[in-house]
Amino acid sequence: MFARRITVERIDAADARHPCLIRQIDNFAMRNFTADAVFDDTFPAGDGLLEIGHRVPLDRLHSAMEDWFRRKGYLKAGERLALTENK
Repeated sequence: MFARRITVERIDAADARHPCLIRQIDNFAMRNFTADAVFDDTFPAGDGLLEIGHRVPLDRLHSAMEDWFRRKGYLKAGERLALTENK
């Protein structure tokens, strides 16, 4: 089910990349209130690492995670979230 591995990084204002903490990724995965069942196929696997199923669209995941991280204060002004699929 979790066949895809995604790197989840915070990009700061100086364009430096930092792996997101597993507790932040887990907070999204376990408490996502989008009511979108497609995000049920996500599994936090470590700092900066999320495993997802094939039916999870990366663009929707990115948008939902970035919105969630901003609302929780994990991303500050001038920072952004990067999701990269590991091939």
